[in-house]
Amino acid sequence: MDFDGPMMSKSVFFLIFGMCVLLVVAMADDGITVNTSSSSSSSSSSRGPKVVNIGALLTVNSVIGRSVKPAIMAAIDDVNSDPSILEETHLNLILHDTNCSGFLGTIEALELMKENVVAAIGPQSSTIAHIISHVVNELHVPLLSFGATDPTLSALQYPYFLRTTQNDYYQMSAIADLIEHFEWKEVIAIYVDDDYGRNGISSLADSLAKKRAKISYKAAFPSGSPLNEITEILTAVNLMESRVYVVHVNPDTGVEIFSIAKKLGMMTSGYVWITTDWLPAVLDSSEKPDSDDSDTVAVLQGVVSLRQHTPDSDLKKHFLTRWKNMNSYALYGYDSVWLLAHALDTFLKSGENITFSSDKNLQNTNVSTLRLTALQTFNEGPKLLQTLLSTNLTGLTGEIRFDQDKNLVHPAYEVLNIGGTGFRTVGYWSKLSGLSVNSPEKNSTDAKQRLYSVIWPGETTVKPRGWVFPNNGKPLRIGVPYRHGYKEVVTKDVRSPQGVRGYSIDVFEAAVNLLPYPVPRKYILFGDGVRNPSYSNLVAAVAGDTFDAAVGDVTITTNRTRIVDFTQPYMESGLVIVVPVKKTETSQWAFLKPFTIEMWLVTGGFFLLVGFVVWILEHRFNHEFRGPPSQQIITILWFSFSTMFFSHRENTVSTLGRFVLLLWLFVVLIINSSYTASLTSILTVQQLTSGIEGIDGIISSNEPIGIQDGSFAYNYLVQELNIAQSRIRYLKDQTDYINSLRLGPKRGGVAAIVDELPYVELFMTYTNCEFRIVGREFTKSGWGFAFQRDSPLSLDLSTAVLQLSENGDLERIHDKWLTARSATSCSSQATTDTSSLSLSSFWGLFLICGIACFISLGIYFYRVLCQYRRFNPDLEESQEIPEPESSRRSSSRSLLSTSFKDLIVFYDRKEAEIKDMLKRHSLQGNRHNDSPS
Repeated sequence: MDFDGPMMSKSVFFLIFGMCVLLVVAMADDGITVNTSSSSSSSSSSRGPKVVNIGALLTVNSVIGRSVKPAIMAAIDDVNSDPSILEETHLNLILHDTNCSGFLGTIEALELMKENVVAAIGPQSSTIAHIISHVVNELHVPLLSFGATDPTLSALQYPYFLRTTQNDYYQMSAIADLIEHFEWKEVIAIYVDDDYGRNGISSLADSLAKKRAKISYKAAFPSGSPLNEITEILTAVNLMESRVYVVHVNPDTGVEIFSIAKKLGMMTSGYVWITTDWLPAVLDSSEKPDSDDSDTVAVLQGVVSLRQHTPDSDLKKHFLTRWKNMNSYALYGYDSVWLLAHALDTFLKSGENITFSSDKNLQNTNVSTLRLTALQTFNEGPKLLQTLLSTNLTGLTGEIRFDQDKNLVHPAYEVLNIGGTGFRTVGYWSKLSGLSVNSPEKNSTDAKQRLYSVIWPGETTVKPRGWVFPNNGKPLRIGVPYRHGYKEVVTKDVRSPQGVRGYSIDVFEAAVNLLPYPVPRKYILFGDGVRNPSYSNLVAAVAGDTFDAAVGDVTITTNRTRIVDFTQPYMESGLVIVVPVKKTETSQWAFLKPFTIEMWLVTGGFFLLVGFVVWILEHRFNHEFRGPPSQQIITILWFSFSTMFFSHRENTVSTLGRFVLLLWLFVVLIINSSYTASLTSILTVQQLTSGIEGIDGIISSNEPIGIQDGSFAYNYLVQELNIAQSRIRYLKDQTDYINSLRLGPKRGGVAAIVDELPYVELFMTYTNCEFRIVGREFTKSGWGFAFQRDSPLSLDLSTAVLQLSENGDLERIHDKWLTARSATSCSSQATTDTSSLSLSSFWGLFLICGIACFISLGIYFYRVLCQYRRFNPDLEESQEIPEPESSRRSSSRSLLSTSFKDLIVFYDRKEAEIKDMLKRHSLQGNRHNDSPS
């Protein structure tokens, strides 16, 4: 907020008021005397000033102040006694006590500014840091704060503010990682209501949001609140659902919270307490052993806390042997002095001087009686600030170096678990590696174990669930759809104490009964019962906090999962298509329908062809295939068509005949089976009354489609499948389904219905296989119980639903409400393609059979021709001695001179006769060759 605005912030008001008090006091002392000897000497001496004033702002009588004050003074002594730094220049510490008061702290800070300090160590309070940052911006005096951890102080609004400790932004990121590690979704923040508390918790909320967690309630109280007020706050949060508490308060009063919590029974099993680094600061700075300290640790059993991590080193060990009871803030305070000393050393060795001058802006206030001109501007402040930002050294806390946001590099924290008489380290957190059991110096994470086991309140190692049902008398508000149709799933029941009944209700009740804790609940009907309610609106009501949950046949869809959390599905579901069917009307010629005309012609032709081929192959061998021509024709026809029924009486004796017949009988077997199946289908199957046979038919058709009122199918059809809205018809119940499908699109009905499979199975129980499911499920989803985002009940009930499925209870509930004569009994009569079988389905078989016939005929005729060439009919007629060889050659018959009639006559003779003639012809030839010439 600008200073010239109509309203001022509290910090600006305190600043102006403090300046007024300061200057009034100075006027009473007859003017302010400014010691500029150091600046004069610096300008006159090339070796730099002998003394440089630096300030310190802290609350001396506080947990942090009692540790930091001796650390800062020790650092001043160590710097002044070290000849390697600042040479002959000594640091003069001017310490002002802020007295744990924002107002007095502001006054003390203004008092410090009149001492011409080149820098100030502190303040330890974020509230004072916000106010003083405006002053040092004007006077160009760097602030090196060891305790102001408010994340907003890193803003560009405060260029002269340097945080020499860790930023609470990183501490809150560490806490968010802890919450995620233990799988909690909601926390309650208990914090002090000042800049330090508010801004730290705001940063925590941002970090938790990245982990899909949140702060369910913010319990703030002013600094210095009485115990009864803190008791009221803790009593209120104890009635709430979350049992995970993050405590971000001041060290001096924070332990009182746990004392009150212990009295209220909030330090027992089931509670989770996480604190920021204020608690280790209390424990580290306490005297040990002490009865009070023992009492303090006793009330903190099971608490998890963070502490700023400082790596072990010889320098740190040496310092801690000199100074006892030092917390991490003391170490950062010690390093702040050394950081300033190194920066001044570099600054002075570069030839810079230390000078102060009057502020021109303050000169314009001379007419005022406040005498603001007493405040001097450090002329070389910008250069010293840049030197500080570029300084790099290693101190008690490790590497001291600033990043581009003026935060210390390598932020890290230790995760502590308080138990027994002290605390133990269960892990670490760093910006680079996150949670790990390894220290950040090793720069590695253990993927299997991110933290060691924690002992929680109640001395248990079992991770607390982190939430309970709020003990404020408010039951879980459960929205239940008040359905008009399919009341077996869920509906109103005035006779039941719950007011509802159905399959979904029984599943939910059975799952709740498996939970290890009670769930008070109240069922609230959603809808009027006249028509099915919109389930999308029901889910939106859960997301809008109208209901805590929705129980019913709520389908899990992508859009709904974006606004609510669903349990494990307790019923599988998916969209299917239902169409009407009718019995086919058969005719007296139905037996011809299985085959097309071409199929009948080719089949008949092959019967004749195979019969003729077998006759040829068997004629010379088998007497059953011989006789008068008329008898042989009858034999061919009878044999051909009798193979259709495998009833042929003629035996085949030739090898080739048997080969052809074997292949043909295989073809006949397939043809007979196909004919039988096709004819059975034609005579018994039901046919669709529409052309819709699946999702493609829905898309390509222009006919009206019916859906269940309130179903998500509307959005799927319109948005996903781009089906025109004008085609959609809403149907209320089973009666509407039956009437609309019977009427059909031409009489004001629908061509098909798209609905979820469980509803369709129930619908089929009201019909006598008059309708059919066509195609397959084209979505895969399920029914689940909807809860508000990040509700812990969704996870526990998912586990319970899985248990119901494993032990069989889920199936028993299903059988109780939904099992009757479902769609499966009608599915066996599912529609099929009743078109005639064409030649294209069998041409491969005919081709193989035809090739076998021609090959067999080829082999047979080749054998016959070879016999005919060796056969001489003259030898059969004459028994005389054969002629000489030369005469036989000249008189031998040539195949070319053979008449077709002779060949036919030769073929018509029996194979046995031909073989006997050829044998006698061979013997006669041998005797002729053996006789003398």
